[in-house]
Amino acid sequence: MESIPRHFRAPKSSFFLFGPRGTGKSSWARRAFPKALWIDLLEPEQLRTYATRPERLRDLVAGNPKQGVIVIDEVQKVPELLSVVHSLREKDRSLRFVLTGSSARKLKRTAVDLLAGRALLCMLHPFMASELGDRFRLDAALETGLLPVVLGSDDPRQALRAYHALYLKEEVQQEGLVRNVGAFSRFLEAMSFSHGSVLNISNVSRECEIDRKAVEAYVGILEDLMLGFRLSVFTRRAKRAVAGHPKFYFFDAGVFRSARPSGPLDRSAEIDGAALEGLVAQHLRAWNSYRGERNRLYYWRTRHGSEVDFVVYGEDGFWAIEVKNSRRVDPHDVRALTAFRDDYPEARTILLHRGDDRLEIDGVRCVPCEEFLRALDPARKF
Repeated sequence: MESIPRHFRAPKSSFFLFGPRGTGKSSWARRAFPKALWIDLLEPEQLRTYATRPERLRDLVAGNPKQGVIVIDEVQKVPELLSVVHSLREKDRSLRFVLTGSSARKLKRTAVDLLAGRALLCMLHPFMASELGDRFRLDAALETGLLPVVLGSDDPRQALRAYHALYLKEEVQQEGLVRNVGAFSRFLEAMSFSHGSVLNISNVSRECEIDRKAVEAYVGILEDLMLGFRLSVFTRRAKRAVAGHPKFYFFDAGVFRSARPSGPLDRSAEIDGAALEGLVAQHLRAWNSYRGERNRLYYWRTRHGSEVDFVVYGEDGFWAIEVKNSRRVDPHDVRALTAFRDDYPEARTILLHRGDDRLEIDGVRCVPCEEFLRALDPARKF
């Protein structure tokens, strides 16, 4: 696949660039820093070298005094390198380190302090529709997602299956994150039914026949591997009782589809609806991330069941967004948004749908979802 410019912009100082495998971190770093010193810890020889003797990094930097940028790819493989990076930065503040990683778990478990705040934490996400431009197709995105490693494949569906197996083998099994890979596989399948829904740990535990504490630990693994994330309920100045549990999403619609089993008893509309909501979620998350985390992303649900899929609240404004996987929009579709606006008249309300028409119903803007996603650009507000 040809090089596609990304919205992410590198800080001028040292930084961590986290993101799941296949989001293009290495490709982006090679284009952004073509002359940098490069340590690739996915290469077995380099992994052995630096795992055995992390201080070799000092020798490398000393031997290349004119190279001010050092990239360490998949730094979580040898977290001890961060102590050396910290020491080098203390001695020479002009050095700039770019530290990519697909997991924060090992860094946390080894009590590494992520350079005590001396390096910014950044994320690279799957492609946004505005990055792909004319290459973006909503139907294809709902089926195979927007991971660069998948879109660049001759067979995206096969690439997704291989991606699923890659994480189970290399990230989960080899890193020793779980003792029972079979149980974790059952857990992933059960979690696919929670995508876009309120996360109920007890229900997931019963579904995959795994102890509740183990399920809680597995959810933490998904978050540390950046394969999934939770949305908290919006509670600011709540005027009515709201739900207390978060919602869960896989980080990419294609990854959700690869984990979600389907058959004669599964309704395609239900799966498509969850995929569409997840696609909007990953775009909002990427948009906010590339804008410097100026906002927070929530959802809203009352104890009586009235729910708004997304609430964006922060420096850029206040929006309530509902996603409908239908081509027709009826007045009852906007009821949750109007209920939210009754409680929060300051909020702007948007309904995203699969049709082609721009409408306004009871003061709610109804916009085609594909149009919204294509226009979502971190360079500007909504």
